[in-house]
Amino acid sequence: MDAIRTRALVKRYERGRVAALDGLELRVPEGSVFGFLGPNGAGKTTAIKILTGLVEATSGEAWVAGESAAGSSTQLRSQIGYLSQDPRFYSWMTGRELLVFAAELFGTGRASARRRADEVLEMSGLAGAGGRRIGGYSGGMVQRLGIAQAIVSNPRILFLDEPCASLDPLGRRDVLEFIARLRGNTTVLMSTHILEDVERVCDTVGIIDRGRMVATAETGELGRRFAPPVLELEFASTEAATAFAAAWPADAKGSVEVDGLRIKLRAVDLPGARDAALQAIAARGLALVRLEIRSASLEDVFVRLVGRTS
Repeated sequence: MDAIRTRALVKRYERGRVAALDGLELRVPEGSVFGFLGPNGAGKTTAIKILTGLVEATSGEAWVAGESAAGSSTQLRSQIGYLSQDPRFYSWMTGRELLVFAAELFGTGRASARRRADEVLEMSGLAGAGGRRIGGYSGGMVQRLGIAQAIVSNPRILFLDEPCASLDPLGRRDVLEFIARLRGNTTVLMSTHILEDVERVCDTVGIIDRGRMVATAETGELGRRFAPPVLELEFASTEAATAFAAAWPADAKGSVEVDGLRIKLRAVDLPGARDAALQAIAARGLALVRLEIRSASLEDVFVRLVGRTS
């Protein structure tokens, strides 16, 4: 069952001249951690704002938890949590006060709100900081508090817009571990342009570019479908690498990409290409340091489908 689905979703700005979304087709499996991946300006934030009822679509349809996102009914709002790209909280509040306040906005009684605040403080690793003012929190603590306020109402679906943006490595690690712990209990849609974050925590990945979905697959399947393995060779000198590339037959079933000492060789028959490469290297007496058949990374897929890095 899909927790989130869109059909031909379009959003235009500037009197229709600029298309932020251009027929977006999105499906997010229930209970998954879904990586909504794309370069800056691809339409990720616009899509999330439509799905959460903050912005109206120009055309097309969107469903969240089985309900239309158009108009964003009270029933729908009660089932979702949302963390914006740049969360801002009252700095004079303590973390616990903010969470109690957020829970009460959803109609939770004061006693229950306090219990729930303590639960999510524990989940987010902020139990020891719940009594401190938010103004004294680090960036990573603010992000974790932001996710905590987004889940304080026990939402079925959680929207996180760039949850690790501008965090240092330790802050990113803490936030990603928190997100991973939500798997199975809450459907999480996490927008980002950080490839490593998606590989670490997401079950499924959707790559968006220029307002259109260009690929969707399970994280491990994405590379096999869209970027086959490559043969990597590393030479002792750039001269040796250049000589090998020049010697590789132009009509060979594959392509050669030179990057300094390293060469990436793509071919349908990689074992055959490996044998031919070793023969060519031996025949010319080139100094080879490393040879490896490497599975494609998410970066390989991203660059191949989007055509640029973010």
